[in-house]
Amino acid sequence: MTNSMRVITTIAEMQIAARELRAKGTLGLVPTMGALHAGHLSLIDAAKRDCTHVVASIFVNPLQFGPNEDFSRYPRTFDADCAALSAAGVDVLFAPAAEELTPAAATTFIEVAGISDRLDGASRPGHFRGVATIVAKLFHIVAPHRAYFGQKDAAQVAVLRAMVRDLNLPVELVACPIVREPDGLALSSRNRYLTPEQRSRATVLHRALDAAVDLHAGGERDSHALSAAMLQVFATEPSVKVEYAAVVDPATLLPLADTTNGALIAVAAHFGETRLIDNHLIGADHA
Repeated sequence: MTNSMRVITTIAEMQIAARELRAKGTLGLVPTMGALHAGHLSLIDAAKRDCTHVVASIFVNPLQFGPNEDFSRYPRTFDADCAALSAAGVDVLFAPAAEELTPAAATTFIEVAGISDRLDGASRPGHFRGVATIVAKLFHIVAPHRAYFGQKDAAQVAVLRAMVRDLNLPVELVACPIVREPDGLALSSRNRYLTPEQRSRATVLHRALDAAVDLHAGGERDSHALSAAMLQVFATEPSVKVEYAAVVDPATLLPLADTTNGALIAVAAHFGETRLIDNHLIGADHA
């Protein structure tokens, strides 16, 4: 256990601290919205392996929540998060107040056109504009050499990779593998919303993906067949509302006719009020 983690709440102080850390070696950034679980801590571990110093951020970003979404009830566990990050060896935690990163007078936003309206963006208009704006600000404030994100948020990874490329941002974006429960459910801060019955049904996400993975491994390359296999599994849980079962290009999120050159298979579904996502990369290019 280390108690040397520094907690910073202002942009000016964070910029100074980041400059000092960069002068001593490579700097990794792990942006989070808090409510940390083992998936987040795996990102910290990856950053610590790659980088001399690690900055984590906790910011529940109001810009990425729609008017009917769960911003007010999004889990906030700041004290426990601080203890976990300190124990994991994070050098600095950047935890700004909402008005520090999203001042009321701000009129500038970053929009990654097209790709932001696909997969999760299709049902959450403006979501990825909010994500891209805040992540760009974090990149500007911290100026990390590398930034770490979870593969579970595959659409977010694709949007941010496009932003980094198009704006020539001097940061390497690292996507880390999904961390799962023993029964296959991908770890998510939103899993705590599930009732025991919903939690048992939520494994349908992983089971649907597995059906498509097995079909692909057996030689099937037709995307419609893979999607149909996923939907067939979802049909075994009629109380689950499926949002999508998609086969797309992992970089553009556009639908693919076949998976000959690899693909991202992705699912989203609602369990009562709770929306969960999961995905898997298939094909040699994405092994």
